Amino acid sequence: MSKTIGVGLVSETVLSRWGDRLNPLVVKEVRQGLRSRAFWAFFGLMLLACFGIALMAFISTLDEGGGLKPLGQGVFFAFFLCLAVVHFVVIPYTAYRSLAREREDDTWVLLVLTGLGPRRILRGKVASFLIQAGLYASAIGPFLLFSYYLNGIELPAILLVLALGASWLVFLTVVAVCAATFGDNRIGRALVHFALLGGLGLACVYGLTAAYVLSDEGLRAFSRERALVRFTLGFLWMMLTGGWLLFETAAARLSLPTENYTRGPRLALCVQTVLSALLVLGLWLEALPRSGAEDVGVLGCLYLTVCGLVLATDADGQARALRAATRPWSLLRPGALRGLRLAVVLLLGWGAFSALLYQLTPVGSSWHKTSLAGVLAPPVYGLLYLSLPLWLVRLMRVSPSASPLVVRVLFVLLVGLAGILPPLFALVVSGSASDTLINLLNPFLGLANFVEGDYHRMGAGTDWTLWTFMALLTGLSVFLADRALAAREREVHASAP
Repeated sequence: MSKTIGVGLVSETVLSRWGDRLNPLVVKEVRQGLRSRAFWAFFGLMLLACFGIALMAFISTLDEGGGLKPLGQGVFFAFFLCLAVVHFVVIPYTAYRSLAREREDDTWVLLVLTGLGPRRILRGKVASFLIQAGLYASAIGPFLLFSYYLNGIELPAILLVLALGASWLVFLTVVAVCAATFGDNRIGRALVHFALLGGLGLACVYGLTAAYVLSDEGLRAFSRERALVRFTLGFLWMMLTGGWLLFETAAARLSLPTENYTRGPRLALCVQTVLSALLVLGLWLEALPRSGAEDVGVLGCLYLTVCGLVLATDADGQARALRAATRPWSLLRPGALRGLRLAVVLLLGWGAFSALLYQLTPVGSSWHKTSLAGVLAPPVYGLLYLSLPLWLVRLMRVSPSASPLVVRVLFVLLVGLAGILPPLFALVVSGSASDTLINLLNPFLGLANFVEGDYHRMGAGTDWTLWTFMALLTGLSVFLADRALAAREREVHASAP
């Protein structure tokens, strides 16, 4: 009797603990979603479409001789099409509208007052819609299994398509929730709305294309093409780390200015950069022949430059408690100055990683058509055009509240003008728009000339001379930007209460 009472008390304690840990927003959103007309409308239409497809497939398999035709691949794709419309469009869009409605109706403040915090609220939103997606998948599951018995498709191919589709669903849902945090006015929300609809449409087409190829080829495609395996692993890794970064970005945008809201997204970006470098290094050492390495430095620096633009345009209105604990090495704390310094560290680190790959590359590889100066050119160009608008805005005496938007617009203008004006000037002066020296500051042609080895072939040491000039110019621009952001931060903190 005492043992029974003890077991009952332990079970009650465990259930109470899980009840406290369970996000109450999940229960609220799931109940609200199951009561909505949209859920039952799409649920009924999906089941009706799947029943019609199954009925036609069964009838078409019966020929005059009573044999079975191998129709599994086509029928599976038809069933997956019904699921993809719901998973890749309806669920992410509904998640977007759920959070956007909270902000539009000013009910977000009530959710914050519950004490859950932005991260728990966002986790509850995402988890609730993933549960609804699971209900859709459980309903269509028997139909997908039915396609296997129609021959023409392998069971591992079905499981692979479903696994990749589930990861794509999670990523799109996180992207939609993050998109709901952007747009602080009506025009901005309308632009985000239409951009999300277009993006979800393209994502659905991409998911269907990948599902068709994998269901048609099966696991044979991975056994024949090792590049496909590396691409799939890299794509899954980008969805995982990119989804984490977007989630932390959304939580940071919904946090209070008095919180250390930048720690999450900046830490996620650092971890993503380090682990991505390790993943690329592992694939690099495993892949033979080691070709295509020239793209690693350019694509990595391009991504980090865009992320650095967001970091360096952060608000400077830190709370007094955060300012007291901030040090020069506190790169994860709020502020545009620390954001710029973190971007510099990440870009230089990726440049050093690219140089390591260059040293590991066999001499006969395609990457050795350039020199080490060409490998180190992408971070130099990225830092140059990242830092230029930061100190130009300071010279223009733009107010701190408007400077983030002005910096981003000025960044686009500077990159565009630097890519258009040098070729026009070269065409007038030398008669050739692709003149190498005149296009040195061109972020497109100049960088391409470094990477493709055009400066290296001009003469001994020419590429290193031009790279040194670009590095000195970039160092001066970064220093001016650092001092401009430091001065602006001091002014903002001096005027703060």
